[in-house]
Amino acid sequence: MIMKGVIDPDSRIADLVGLLYTLTNIFNGKTDLYMLEKEMEVDVDDLMPIVYTASLLNFVKLENGDISITEKGTEFIRSGIKKRKEIIRDSIRDVEPFYTAIEMKRFKLEDLQKELIRNGIQRFNSPSGLHELEVIFIEWGVYSGLFKKHEEEYVLVA
Repeated sequence: MIMKGVIDPDSRIADLVGLLYTLTNIFNGKTDLYMLEKEMEVDVDDLMPIVYTASLLNFVKLENGDISITEKGTEFIRSGIKKRKEIIRDSIRDVEPFYTAIEMKRFKLEDLQKELIRNGIQRFNSPSGLHELEVIFIEWGVYSGLFKKHEEEYVLVA
């Protein structure tokens, strides 16, 4: 079994936009993580969830303490809202919890949580795990149009 990356529940799309915008417009696409932290006026602990997720989704590249925007990140930041949603939708398909959710097609969060744990993904095996899954699905899955929420169930759209 190939271990897939997991979207950090503390990462938000607005943070992704801010990160990519700052990299592009302030640092011409590349900088040291320390300089980025200073410019964005955030603590490193608050910055790392979106840096990790942006790297996982291939919007940025991390190397020797430097962060640089990728072609995909540049395309995202230059695109309108419809194209941004499409890029996110395509980007999250192969990372957890979306990979497992796509296989299930329709599920309640409790069932997805159990399936993730059964598949060895322990990130959501905690008292806050269901809440974290809900945040990720609304923030990334529903926003991008990959899933729709019907009452207590999430349903794969495309």
